[in-house]
Amino acid sequence: TDEPVRVSTNWRDDYLKKYADYEEMGIREYWIVDYAGLGGREFIGDPKQPTILVCSLDEGEYRVTKFRGDEHIVSPTFPELTLTAQQIFNAET
Repeated sequence: TDEPVRVSTNWRDDYLKKYADYEEMGIREYWIVDYAGLGGREFIGDPKQPTILVCSLDEGEYRVTKFRGDEHIVSPTFPELTLTAQQIFNAET
């Protein structure tokens, strides 16, 4: 099924509220693209830097994988994906 894409400017909503809500709703996978490195250190690490988090539902709980810089993004939903985090950060709208 096509799931809606949501955009937020409040990192606390993305990292805390949406995480719990989406897990409860059973959304298989969602991404947080923190291009400005605004999330809390417990989520994106220290030092803070642009990070993509892929949250994949596994037995009712999210497994979160972080990607930065030239790391290739791994997504269970898009196994053919060959992009790096930096390529996404560099994309123009």
